[in-house]
Amino acid sequence: MARAKRKLQRSTKVHDRRSNELPRNAEVAAVEVDDPLALEPGEKIVALRSLRNDPLGRLHSHHQIDEAQYRGGRAFQDDWERAERGPQAVDQTREYVDGGRPREPITERQRKAVLRLNRAERELGADGSSLVHDVLVLGLTMEQVGQRRALRGQRWIDYFARRFRECLDRLALIYGFATQKR
Repeated sequence: MARAKRKLQRSTKVHDRRSNELPRNAEVAAVEVDDPLALEPGEKIVALRSLRNDPLGRLHSHHQIDEAQYRGGRAFQDDWERAERGPQAVDQTREYVDGGRPREPITERQRKAVLRLNRAERELGADGSSLVHDVLVLGLTMEQVGQRRALRGQRWIDYFARRFRECLDRLALIYGFATQKR
């Protein structure tokens, strides 16, 4: 007797791998991402994204900004992290030299990130680049941005939110995630 052939199922099924136990003060949103363990390309899983110190992720998960604005903001954050040369850990494996260590050379990626940041600052202007820095780098809310500028009230919060979305539109154009409207 011949054995029955099995049919291969090719469905892009979304697997739910969300945690059931979260900390008491967790602020998360469900998001679909590519499955890193997928056998077929295009398979997705549902994961949880933390929103606690991520105003850009919060705006995106609440559908207040679109995908191009979100990706433009993330590209700005990535360039800022690349260009920043903050405090570094001491390497205990290196031989001790009296007088300190030589400066590390600037890499090509850092140089290009600084050039893109300079272009973004020129295009956004002083007020726009300050607003983008406050929200994307420092992680401030619109209310905190208003308090830093001594401008309180719902009208100012709405103004800063609208202005921030305009800046995200400009960043999406700069980084190539959107095209100019005609």
